[in-house]
Amino acid sequence: MVHSTIHDLGLEVVRLTTIRNTNRPHLALSFDDHVFAVDTTRTFGNDPIQPDAYLITHAHSDHHGRSAMMSTKSICSKETARALEIRFGRKYKGRTFCTGDTIEINGVEVATHPTHHTIGSCAFSWENDNGTRILVTGDMKDDSDLPECDFLVTEANYGDPSDISCYFEDDIAGLEQVIGDNVAFGAYAFGKAQRAVSIARNAGWHDEISMDSMGYNLTKSLMTDCGPLNEILEYNGGHEGMVIVAPWDLGKLPGSMKKYVLTGRRDYYYPAIHISDHMDVTGLVHMVLTLQPEATLIYHPDGHRPQRLAAHLNKIGYPSAALSEIQSN
Repeated sequence: MVHSTIHDLGLEVVRLTTIRNTNRPHLALSFDDHVFAVDTTRTFGNDPIQPDAYLITHAHSDHHGRSAMMSTKSICSKETARALEIRFGRKYKGRTFCTGDTIEINGVEVATHPTHHTIGSCAFSWENDNGTRILVTGDMKDDSDLPECDFLVTEANYGDPSDISCYFEDDIAGLEQVIGDNVAFGAYAFGKAQRAVSIARNAGWHDEISMDSMGYNLTKSLMTDCGPLNEILEYNGGHEGMVIVAPWDLGKLPGSMKKYVLTGRRDYYYPAIHISDHMDVTGLVHMVLTLQPEATLIYHPDGHRPQRLAAHLNKIGYPSAALSEIQSN
């Protein structure tokens, strides 16, 4: 049912393969005379399908910008390109844009929309010759800037309606209550660390924040309002004030510091404060209901959650499929 609907919309979902006949990550969309690859690794010269462009929604490693950024056909926001360069130590070779711009890709007008997942993360939308409105979101935190569409490609990081951990609200108040001197937060260097800095500044913390080198470099480069920061060059036990480091480095800080992990997970030694860069399952379902697509493809992540979300959407009347249900070419 979903596959025929996608075909009727003038689209084909393509699973690119390697020379060893295994699937490359994520997907490509074939329409009219074009192929747009989405959050996937590069193809090579002898591959039968050569995309017009590699759309990179954001710079997290599980969206494979590390590979795609080496192609002149890669396309992402200016902030995503800079984050890729800092994270992976390579020069970005593709095109960039300011999120919200409309860009042309081989004659196709492509609009870009913020998704509020990480700094620079964005969705892409365009129409094919059938008039089908196509929207690819990447990972989502806030859908308020997305347009209605006929075909939606989206994520299911927290997309399992049967899993209690997929229902949550951010505990901003809880984080604000513990911000202060001699406190350390464990947060991933790209995404959550910048959000922690933003929340702290909005809560009135104007003093210096110490960060590990990766978090420091990303924050200084991507945020214009980060305030005074200090780069931790080595863990020598002398850090005070407010500190943000990777969760696995909290143990390197003085034992006298209060320590928290900004996460929805429950398997860390230190107390958790729920701060997520994603929508929960309620938000994901609401997004689909708001955008009103004729068909939805769940393309991320690996595992069972895309299938669970697709099954739920089908049950409530929104034809959907998980990428794992699409056969490779």
